[in-house]
Amino acid sequence: MIDVLVADDERPALDELVHLLRRDERIAEILTAGSGAEALRVLSERAVAIAFLDIHMPGLSGMDLARSMTSLAEPPAVVFVTADDARAVDAFDLRAADYLLKPVRTDRLRRAVDRVLELGGTAAPTEDEVLTVTVGSSVRFVNRSEVRWVQAQGDYSRLHAADGVGHLVRIPISELEQRWADAGFVRVHRSYLVAVAAVDEARLSGTEPVVSVGAVALPVSRRLLPGVREALVRVESRAGGRAER
Repeated sequence: MIDVLVADDERPALDELVHLLRRDERIAEILTAGSGAEALRVLSERAVAIAFLDIHMPGLSGMDLARSMTSLAEPPAVVFVTADDARAVDAFDLRAADYLLKPVRTDRLRRAVDRVLELGGTAAPTEDEVLTVTVGSSVRFVNRSEVRWVQAQGDYSRLHAADGVGHLVRIPISELEQRWADAGFVRVHRSYLVAVAAVDEARLSGTEPVVSVGAVALPVSRRLLPGVREALVRVESRAGGRAER
């Protein structure tokens, strides 16, 4: 049996889908949310196998929510449930498991659950990881590809994007180091993780080795120096040169 989430800002539609899901003996607990933001809070605290999402919700739409869920430790499979028949292509670009049109039929809903279980019950990973950050009372999404360097702040990490803004996420830098190694990020110091492609200059000799990302000079740990050199060499061989002294 699996737990699921239903998110819809229209209460009658939400209640109807919950009613239909309760007929499926494979469904255990059904969590509900009346908005995208509420759904995101629920998912940050509870893992579910499937998220049934309305597309047109005020504030955080179902599409936005699906993008943000890729940053979760256990992202659910996404099934969009909507009256809008024009967003199917967008939905499958987001690796949605299924796309149901309202009013939902019981047999069609059951087939959607069948499909998720056949796929293994989890969402397919996207090429560019999306992280959810809170800015005041709103939620923003930051693509990994936008991040130039990361600063450790206890159990949190501050993501420094190309626009110069730093976004705080509740993910330790050690976890990001592992998750982003294949995406071209290298640990240069216990407090810093850097996108190698964003390094403008590297001064790795002398008593205080540093790498520069724009106007920011980041220290390089002696212990990590060999790995930093190796990462820079790999990028230079592909991109054709980087200043180093």
